[in-house]
Amino acid sequence: MKFTHLHVHSHYSVLDGMSKVPDLVDKAIKMGMPAIALTDHGCMYGIKELLDYTKKTNKKLKEKAKEEGTEFVPFIPIVGVEAYCARRSRLQRDKDLKAVNAEGKAYIVDQSGWHLILLAKNMQGYRNLCRIVSASFMEDSYYRRPRIDRDLLEEFHEGLICCSACLGGELPQKIMEGMSAMGGENGNVKSENFFQAAEETIEWYKNLFGEDYYIEIQRHQTTKPGADQHVYQVQREVNPVLVELAKKHGVKVIATNDVHFVEEEHAEAHDHLVCVSTNHFIDDENRMHYTKQEWLKSPEQMAEIFSDIPEALENTQEIVDKVEIYDIDSGPIMPKFPIPEEFGTEESYRDKFTEQDLFEEFTRDEHGNVVLNEEQANEKIKKLGGYDKLYRIKLEADYLAHLAYKGAHERYGETLTEEQEERIKFELHIMKTMGFPGYFLIVMDFIRAAREELSVSVGPGRGSAAGSVVAYCLRITDLDPLKYDLLFERFLNPDRISLPDIDTDFDDAGRGKVLDWVSDKYGHTQVAHIITYGTMATKSAIADVGRVQRIPLPRVNEIKSYIPDRSFPDNIKDEKGKSPKVNLKNCYKYVDELRMLLNGDEPQIRNMLTYAAQLEDTIRQVGVHACGVIIGADDLTKFAPLSTVEDRESGKRVLVTEYDGHVVESVGLIKMDFLGLKTLTIIKECLQNIFKAHGISIDIDHIPIDDAETYKLFQEGRTVGVFQFESAGMRKYMKELKPTVIGDLIAMNALYRPGPMDYIPQFIRRKHGLEPVTYDIPVMEKYLKDTYGVTVYQEQVMLLSRLLANFTRGESDQLRKAMGKKIMAMLAELKPKFINGGKSNGHDEKVLEKIWADWEKFASYAFNKSHAACYSWVAYQTAYLKAHYPAEFMAANLTVAKDDIKDVTKFMDECKAMKISVLAPDVNESEMNFTVNSKGDVRFGLGGVKGVGEGAVEAIINEREKNGKYKDLFDFLERVNLQSCNRKTVESLALAGAFDCFDGFYREQLFDTNSKGENMLEVVMRYGNRYQQDKQEQSITLFDGFGGLGVEVQRPELPVVPRWSSIERLNKEKDLIGIFLSAHPLDEWEFEVREMCNITAEEMHQFDAWSSPTARNAATSQDNDSEEEDEEKEKLTPNQWIEKRAGQPLHMGGIIVAAEDRMSQKGNPWGKYTIEDYTGSYQFSAFGETYQRFAALLKPNVYVYLSGVMQQRGAHMKWFKPKPVEEAEYEFALQQVQLIQEAQKDLQSVTLQIPIENVQPDLIDSLSDMTQQHAGATPLRVQIFDTIKQNVITFNASPIRMNQAFFHWLKELQADEVLQYKVN
Repeated sequence: MKFTHLHVHSHYSVLDGMSKVPDLVDKAIKMGMPAIALTDHGCMYGIKELLDYTKKTNKKLKEKAKEEGTEFVPFIPIVGVEAYCARRSRLQRDKDLKAVNAEGKAYIVDQSGWHLILLAKNMQGYRNLCRIVSASFMEDSYYRRPRIDRDLLEEFHEGLICCSACLGGELPQKIMEGMSAMGGENGNVKSENFFQAAEETIEWYKNLFGEDYYIEIQRHQTTKPGADQHVYQVQREVNPVLVELAKKHGVKVIATNDVHFVEEEHAEAHDHLVCVSTNHFIDDENRMHYTKQEWLKSPEQMAEIFSDIPEALENTQEIVDKVEIYDIDSGPIMPKFPIPEEFGTEESYRDKFTEQDLFEEFTRDEHGNVVLNEEQANEKIKKLGGYDKLYRIKLEADYLAHLAYKGAHERYGETLTEEQEERIKFELHIMKTMGFPGYFLIVMDFIRAAREELSVSVGPGRGSAAGSVVAYCLRITDLDPLKYDLLFERFLNPDRISLPDIDTDFDDAGRGKVLDWVSDKYGHTQVAHIITYGTMATKSAIADVGRVQRIPLPRVNEIKSYIPDRSFPDNIKDEKGKSPKVNLKNCYKYVDELRMLLNGDEPQIRNMLTYAAQLEDTIRQVGVHACGVIIGADDLTKFAPLSTVEDRESGKRVLVTEYDGHVVESVGLIKMDFLGLKTLTIIKECLQNIFKAHGISIDIDHIPIDDAETYKLFQEGRTVGVFQFESAGMRKYMKELKPTVIGDLIAMNALYRPGPMDYIPQFIRRKHGLEPVTYDIPVMEKYLKDTYGVTVYQEQVMLLSRLLANFTRGESDQLRKAMGKKIMAMLAELKPKFINGGKSNGHDEKVLEKIWADWEKFASYAFNKSHAACYSWVAYQTAYLKAHYPAEFMAANLTVAKDDIKDVTKFMDECKAMKISVLAPDVNESEMNFTVNSKGDVRFGLGGVKGVGEGAVEAIINEREKNGKYKDLFDFLERVNLQSCNRKTVESLALAGAFDCFDGFYREQLFDTNSKGENMLEVVMRYGNRYQQDKQEQSITLFDGFGGLGVEVQRPELPVVPRWSSIERLNKEKDLIGIFLSAHPLDEWEFEVREMCNITAEEMHQFDAWSSPTARNAATSQDNDSEEEDEEKEKLTPNQWIEKRAGQPLHMGGIIVAAEDRMSQKGNPWGKYTIEDYTGSYQFSAFGETYQRFAALLKPNVYVYLSGVMQQRGAHMKWFKPKPVEEAEYEFALQQVQLIQEAQKDLQSVTLQIPIENVQPDLIDSLSDMTQQHAGATPLRVQIFDTIKQNVITFNASPIRMNQAFFHWLKELQADEVLQYKVN
């Protein structure tokens, strides 16, 4: 007997189903089923995966049948959904309308809806299902539950099969209501009055769907512990009525099983998933339960369950026989760009050109040469959509060419060179014959709108699209590809049909404006974001299961720590010799600790690990793609289902495709990437700052490319805040390279990443003539000259393959792709072509073999020059602004980074190094954001003060601009709108120092009491409100003509109160603005903290992360493409980092900002403390004797000097045996706590290293003065060296007393590269 499951949920029924689509299909085929339906709750998220996987599987089955000589019968995927049908209308949303169900439970009528199974018979059914599902999200999503209704079904029922669903369906629910009205007795058809509503339901659906309406029955009898027993009891009561009503009305019955997981043994894991979804614990009594019968049962199991109704199984085959096999995939369906009628129309083109004209134009090359045989030519016409579509493509192509040549003359001048003409002609021909001119017109249009209509900053280009000269002429990109040898075919290979992919950068705020503009222009149902699916990752699966099992969090975290973060250690390989994927299955295989726990004697832990592995990679939530956007040629619901998802950034629900970015293009939809680039926001903010401060408008896209000050900034490594050039490693290489042209920056941008970094020293040596520039073959100089003979870019490999071996454009791109992705078959095919082509050009075979071998090694990590060039131009722009407008540039960086304390601190430190003052908020000078005042100081923005909203800031600024600066606190309270600027706002402004500009006022006065014991903040606020109220009443009285003078309100007197201590003041300041601004509490001890300490809070956090061997071995070396500031991390592996420090005396200085004395369960006291230094804060604990010795010193606001050692865990125990570093667990042992001033006891001497050319009278005088002013007992040694002859002269200067003044003098000289100091 044939049977097919028609009610099946996958993990796309988010946090309700746990079945993976491939597992469902594979098991159904294995069990001999002819088909399977996918009916996820309210959505079609998994449909594309179902169709794609089935297509792939059928291909294998067909090949297997051919080999075995058997008949191939395709497995049929059935597209479906379990919809929620509104009990009234999907447009009715009354939260107060309630009813009572058959079981006596009250529910909101318009919340959720009746379940209903809908299946697509054919392509028409698929499209109608897309429209129904999309409408349920777009028009309803009431309570986040997408509802359909009968109106939608009536409009879009063609091509659909309808089934009555589970007990949650309308028909079973109305039967249950009828049975309830009968007093609970078993119903039958004779009780017509009780089942009238049920029968009306049947008749409605039968009238609409006819023979395609089926009544569904389920039997979930269960004896499993913890399973829902009640469901089967209800099924036993309802099913007989369903069967009888079906007979009465001539509707066929089908058997289903409400599948939610694949195997029977998955029931417990699914039960845990339901707890995750409903936020319950597994041992909660009153929680949701399933019957644990919801697995994908075999036909034999289903036949046994429904042995008394065999036709219910046979009818599932009837449904399968009705389903056609269809393909939803499509070539690109391009949106229509509106072309001016005066240029031409499709109708006029049909009159003007014949099909033969189009045939010749679209099947020949750009010079009119025949390059395809007749069969190939006809196939190409077919792929492009036939002649009907070709007329549209030609119209768009001609208009594109018109705009491109117009732009070319604007870019290059009236007379184009042969190279420019040839390149534009080639590109336009490729765009036309691949069918994509409309794509470029659309991109050009929204970029034009962004710049001209929306005042949005647009990047110069991104990725390989920057290689297109046509894109440059259309101002899609802003970097000349011909000038920088950027290749079009790196972007769009003429030898293969593939969608173009233009990614566009906008400033952060502008991205949303452009999206809105595109939606308005093309239609809100033709533009959508792309959905993303977040799955239960390896560690989160354990965390979720552990939580619902009530396993203590520290225990769960301990177990999670055994899981590698990114990859297994290099010494672990799978059966194929490859590094295994990090998942729980492999962790149980390769991680000893986890394997022992899985097989251990802790049942809870065993279960947690077992169920977590079964739930791993299950979809946990949906989201919005960060940049992907779909623009359709028509209503998108004609091609794919749509949904709505909450966008995290905006908090709004946005329209998304239900197919994700990996597959959405395969149904014909065009994907474009709209990216928000923070650097563009910084540039925009900086330009605004410059205009405010100097009245100058700078066209940042046309700044000089040879600016000496800008290159000087790069050469000196002053690139903090400079896009992609601010890491410590990059700053070091900038100093060595000393770039002089933009090409140097482009090359370094490409080289500074894992792999190519090995070439950097050679690149630098060759630039400075310290190593000869050589070429394997002299003609290679043409493309390697700018990079001093070093192959840096993929484009160089492509160009050289053409030059040396006559590769075509398409072949050169195939070579790039084959090398980059290590496609060995393609490489094997291309290598002899390269060797033979090179030999035919007279090149030596051995040299060609060497070049090929070099390329194979290099190309696996070679970089795209187009991308490097665009982003290096952005980097140059930021460097130009920093070099010429440093305060305005730093203010912009601080504004954009204001919510990231780490970045704010970094930029504050940079301002300090640049001698730019960053001043506290000031109600008489601050704007919303960081700005620059008339003295060139950066002023903190009022919008950065916690508790001060935008409305309050606007009120303060508007009043100040209208009536002048505020004279004092009372003038402020009398004038500013106190409804916007309330008590909390005034309190925050005062604590942040925003009123310190008023003579005679200090912030402490508002936080004390007056002689009456009243809180002064309350008093002054009361005064301000009374003053404004009386003023308003006075205005009204005068207006009414009574001439009243109003009541004079006397200003309260501010008390004289003690000032807060410096640390108290700074702590309050930090609480309000996130950083220590006016000073840092450690400044008095800066030398001790920065120079006498050899480990920081930030490094202690790194130690915690790497303390376990599993975490250490799993972590990769620091990614050199990041903005990491610690050069050392770029060189050392985690094990080397630990090994370097282990056993060495470590010192950390800072201020205790939090201290908490605690008591263990055994009654032993211990302490938990937080210390803060210049890099951040670090939390540590002290136990036993350590606590007893140091607790008295570890108090808030005490400056301390901690000493300790990193050691292997248990090193203090008698039984301890040391392990190799790769296997050892490490801990930090606190050995000593002293006051910070004790740190200088460890100071032995200070050494100054001075280049001989810097030994000038001014320096000698300054050194003499400083040693006299700060005479002391610390030896001071001076080394004068000659960098050319390598000679060193050492002598002792007068001993000094190292204090902050002497230390700051040393720091300034070192920053100015006059000397280097070393603390011993």
